[in-house]
Amino acid sequence: MDRDAAKQAAGEAAATLVRDGMHLGLGTGSTTAYALAAIGRRVQNDGLDVQGVPTSFAAERLARRHDIPLTTLDEDPHLDLAIDGADEVDDALRLIKGRGGAHTREKVVATQAERFVAIVDPTKNVDQLGTEQPLPVEVLPMAVTPVSETLREQGARPELRRAEAKDGPAVTDQGFWIMDAHFPDGIDDPGGINRTLNARPGVLDHGLFLNVATDVIVGHADGEIIHQTA
Repeated sequence: MDRDAAKQAAGEAAATLVRDGMHLGLGTGSTTAYALAAIGRRVQNDGLDVQGVPTSFAAERLARRHDIPLTTLDEDPHLDLAIDGADEVDDALRLIKGRGGAHTREKVVATQAERFVAIVDPTKNVDQLGTEQPLPVEVLPMAVTPVSETLREQGARPELRRAEAKDGPAVTDQGFWIMDAHFPDGIDDPGGINRTLNARPGVLDHGLFLNVATDVIVGHADGEIIHQTA
């Protein structure tokens, strides 16, 4: 399967949902990059009037490259539409996000949007969350060991994410570290894990997006689009 073609199909389909005057959440990642490019073309060619809140430094740079006007949640706390990718999606439209390390900001932006559209290629569909990808957990550096113990109690194998370009831990835009929690048999109780991590001091946030996505768009390499709604 041509995954790039599938990602492009999903991203461009999501961009068609954008209307004049909207305030947008602009996600992070390779699939969302296609959506931002398509939105940028409409801004440049058709005079589309929108403003976007980026979910990461990378998303901000990409939006500026495509001439998408930017705003902040301080100026516009209520968004009409947010578009972002996902690492896993199940049949209940629950997601795992965070392989790009931006899941905390992504969750803030997604929950401020009236409509949150997750865009994926078919490889991201799973029967059970956690079967293909680990769950990212953003932690205060001093809390790595206590949070690791909590994750082990939940049946996970925690692993500190390492930075790709240097020797050391991966650091988020907030200056936190990321624990990747591997669940050998998948996550049996996403709601329970969500509650446990939300209550754990030292955890800033995690990559479970439950009851957040209103839409999931699955793009296929041949251009076919599967659009699911909650």
